[in-house]
Amino acid sequence: MAQEIVKVENLNLTYKTLRAVQNVSFSLEEGELLAIIGQNGSGKTSTVECIEGLRKPDNPAVSVFGKDPWLHRREIYQKMGVQLQEAAYPSQIRVEEQCRLFASFYEKPADWNLLLSQLNLDSKKKCRISKLSGGEKQRLSILLSLIGRPKLLLLDELTTGLDPEVRQSMWSSFKDIKENGISIIMVSHYLDEVEALADKILYLEKGKQQFFGSQQEFRAYAKSRIPAQKWHDNVSLEKLYLMIAPKTKGLTVGGIYEA
Repeated sequence: MAQEIVKVENLNLTYKTLRAVQNVSFSLEEGELLAIIGQNGSGKTSTVECIEGLRKPDNPAVSVFGKDPWLHRREIYQKMGVQLQEAAYPSQIRVEEQCRLFASFYEKPADWNLLLSQLNLDSKKKCRISKLSGGEKQRLSILLSLIGRPKLLLLDELTTGLDPEVRQSMWSSFKDIKENGISIIMVSHYLDEVEALADKILYLEKGKQQFFGSQQEFRAYAKSRIPAQKWHDNVSLEKLYLMIAPKTKGLTVGGIYEA
């Protein structure tokens, strides 16, 4: 039986008068990838920050490796890797210096020189982080999340800023990571990425849980919410999401060119 890595039961989080997360429940087992989807402001980041131990929930609802991450963050971080969409590193530090620093945080760090090679960053070893491109900084952030040989990875917009070829390569890498028993929680707006990688999906709207389950179960859930004439078996996950997600006002710039 697979080990349960993360357990969330009726998670609530309030910022002053704003209920950012309301009664969210889900679980993640060893070797699974959970994708958290939803519009901006749906509570995705707040939920993940509670798992990371960066936010204290209104109730003791989160267990990571059997422990409360708010109370045992230092212990949990020995087995957790976190990749942020926007990570702030000292601009003048060199790539190899940042890798060496992160490696010093762990008893048995991974070979960061090997990771540099695998992520095609070995030529940037002597480069200052401020000189890296956006995609290179993203790859460095991913590398740093792997240095501690984590049993749980938390990824925020995994492939933002990466070109299509590198995105496909990263997908392949994280499939391999899953097969080695690593559990992954991924926040993503890219539904093609979710479709390619996710074992389970957590769908949030305005802080409320709308769905948690497998991709196949999500398709059944979406089918129940859309008109029958719009349904066909081969519709992509992205199109399904666009059909059920709350509609937002579109952005139009064409008017600035009118005479």
